[in-house]
Amino acid sequence: MDVVERIKAEIGSAPVVLFMKGTPDFPQCGFSAQTVSALRALGAQFKSVNIFEDPELREALKRYSNWPTYPQLYVKGELVGGCDIALEMYESGELKTLLEGAGALH
Repeated sequence: MDVVERIKAEIGSAPVVLFMKGTPDFPQCGFSAQTVSALRALGAQFKSVNIFEDPELREALKRYSNWPTYPQLYVKGELVGGCDIALEMYESGELKTLLEGAGALH
């Protein structure tokens, strides 16, 4: 399986997928930590992918998504954005609505 197929498989493996630096319990950057906090505050179920565990995927995902930074949040296979966008959506209530539509809230 090539790297693009692996990316598509990860994105398709759950309704909400967060490509991040580190893990939800041990984030390795502040932006990843803030995004996890927003998702957890809403009670969202999400899958995380630690980009440090797969350098090939980390580089290829930037090209695949046309998004240069991490974290990257995907909902129902679509890129939502990074930390700033996720936090803006959290504060406005849009993120909750999007996650409800994806069936990702407890």
